Amino acid sequence: MKIFQILLLIVLVIPFAEIYFLLEVGSIIGAFPTILLVVFTAVLGAWLLRQQGFSTFRRFQESLARGEIPAYEMVEGPLILVGGALLLTPGFITDALGFACLMPATRKKIAQYIIEHYLVVAEASAGFGQAKAAESNVLEGEFRKED
Repeated sequence: MKIFQILLLIVLVIPFAEIYFLLEVGSIIGAFPTILLVVFTAVLGAWLLRQQGFSTFRRFQESLARGEIPAYEMVEGPLILVGGALLLTPGFITDALGFACLMPATRKKIAQYIIEHYLVVAEASAGFGQAKAAESNVLEGEFRKED
């Protein structure tokens, strides 16, 4: 299945599932508590977005100050934005996905998975742990600066 078809399927299925769950929860606990729960998760999401965003930005700056590449922070930043957007979207499925993106433990695991499986591919024949960027043409060589 192509990525466009998958995205189209998600865009069509998620709203129906969200409406179904909202109606089911509303029939169990009532309409007003359901609305309060949705508003509460949106407010909590905005607070978590701010807190985790500043924390990740601080770690990003500290990594740069130490001269390290802030790989996890560069992946966690967009995850935090996606998580915040999902929490601000009304519904329980998007809230669960949003909390997964904003909680530090699950966000770190998601970032690690993205880095290991999509950004850096370790070569089996590399020998001493050398890695190369996934699907890129890398030319190795040496250079010297001449005046």
